[in-house]
Amino acid sequence: MTEGQTWLTQESYDKLSAEKEALIANRPVIAAEINERREEGDLKENGGYHAAREQQGQEEARIRQLDELLSNATIGEAPTESGVAHVGSVVRVYFDGDEDDKETFLIATREEGSSKADLETFSPDSPIGQAVLGAKSGDTVEYPAPNGSMIKVTIVTAEPYKA
Repeated sequence: MTEGQTWLTQESYDKLSAEKEALIANRPVIAAEINERREEGDLKENGGYHAAREQQGQEEARIRQLDELLSNATIGEAPTESGVAHVGSVVRVYFDGDEDDKETFLIATREEGSSKADLETFSPDSPIGQAVLGAKSGDTVEYPAPNGSMIKVTIVTAEPYKA
């Protein structure tokens, strides 16, 4: 995976594409709202006008974000293999040889992330994501902490994510 590239399942790609199309389809509605509020008079004190402009700005920013995300996306299938950490895998690890210091996370993008509130999502481009990708259950890998020290992590399990 190259820098700036995002891995998505076809389902997620389609969902994000539909969101983008809905936002684009809403442009005339927002423009009409802005024009209607503009006709109310003094723009300095026109809360409805400013709210509509703010909404327009937010929607345009989201369209640009989705354009960037979708244009750099690699579409693939969710993993079906257990025992190897892939994008789309739920990985259980322990840190620095301490089997009591365990963490479970999903390797995915935030857009692709888990619908389960208690399951953290780590990007495949994050230090821990890069370190565990391709590792098998029982493997120990290292990645750099923000302070420069190396953190050892041992993969306990890696299972395909199921929503």
